[in-house]
Amino acid sequence: MARGPTALGILRSLRMADIPAYVAAPAGDMVTYSRWYRPTPGAEPWDGRPGPQAYAALDAMPLEKAVIVPGADDAALWAAELAESLLGHRFMVSTATRGVQALLQDKSAFAAYLAKTDIPHPRTYRLSSLADVERIPFGELDRVFVKPVNSQRFSDVIGVKGLWVTRRDELHDTWLRLHAQGFDVMAQEYVPGPATEHYFIDGFRDTHGDYAGVFARRRVRMSPPDFGNSSCCTSVPLSDVPAAMHHLRHLLDGLHYRGIFSAEFKRDPRDGEFRILEVNTRAWTYVEFAARHGVNVCEMAWQDALGLPVTRALRHYPEGRRCVDLYHDLASVRALRKRRVLGWPEVLKQWSGASLHTFRMDDARPALHFVGDLVKRHLRESVRPPEGGGDVLQGSPLGRDPK
Repeated sequence: MARGPTALGILRSLRMADIPAYVAAPAGDMVTYSRWYRPTPGAEPWDGRPGPQAYAALDAMPLEKAVIVPGADDAALWAAELAESLLGHRFMVSTATRGVQALLQDKSAFAAYLAKTDIPHPRTYRLSSLADVERIPFGELDRVFVKPVNSQRFSDVIGVKGLWVTRRDELHDTWLRLHAQGFDVMAQEYVPGPATEHYFIDGFRDTHGDYAGVFARRRVRMSPPDFGNSSCCTSVPLSDVPAAMHHLRHLLDGLHYRGIFSAEFKRDPRDGEFRILEVNTRAWTYVEFAARHGVNVCEMAWQDALGLPVTRALRHYPEGRRCVDLYHDLASVRALRKRRVLGWPEVLKQWSGASLHTFRMDDARPALHFVGDLVKRHLRESVRPPEGGGDVLQGSPLGRDPK
């Protein structure tokens, strides 16, 4: 139940485990070009959108029993509800409760929960009104940025995961613009340091509270460079992140979490603390990278949902293995070269021997289709007259706002 590279990663991970799978994704999505793609059975294939129509689609499917693996925030929330519905006995999910899902997905609620624990995290302030803007202690904070309460919709519309603000008047203006577009946002203290200080702990916690598999990786680059997703990352041993693992277990054990997770930390150079930034409660875009190196959380989710013994992954997986999202990493490299902080010899060394995010020799069509779409889009834009872009208040799109 996903789209794009995440859907492709889930499908390939299940294929590695010899688990037959159907894909609930929109027609024409990248994953539909995979050699292993099969639409959901029935008269009308389900496109993976959650909601009332999804219940009807599932009810009509000629399947006696199946497991759903979500690959987006809204899908994970909906799947938690499905598990408690009348269809839950046919379509099973390895998931935490809806309340726990909502807590971890709502960045404001998550920050409030962390404030009651001893888990290191950046200072965060909910901005519900201009009065909240006035209460932000700019003088006490290093750097400040605005981030959404709901990151999925914000990224889809704005194109970035956060926006810098350096003064209170900038925060005032940014809040007004985002509020007019219907976004709930927060101000958060920026943890200093480059992209390489970001660490991810990906894994699976089963219904008995056991961590069947855990995989750690470090970000090498991200796109866009300030607030983006990893475009190049490398596997690191769990011995590199013991404090982060301790904090994550404290969090997930306290919430009685169940299912797939991917937690992001940033190591603070000021005190060496691993500060938790967010926890994804579903399969993430690099899920296949972990599966390639022995931590197949999609297989674990399938087993756990069916009440089967969950395969335990080895704790000592290959270290120093890289994965590159070449399209986005090219953009990141160009931006860093403009700042004169990166040279081509270093980039080529990192790319050599790396796994490509979506391209595989034995399943090449999804990546080739993506490249073909890029070429067609470029050709269309090259003959189109220039247009003035803008948001609902007019002006330049927020993703390229000089502020």
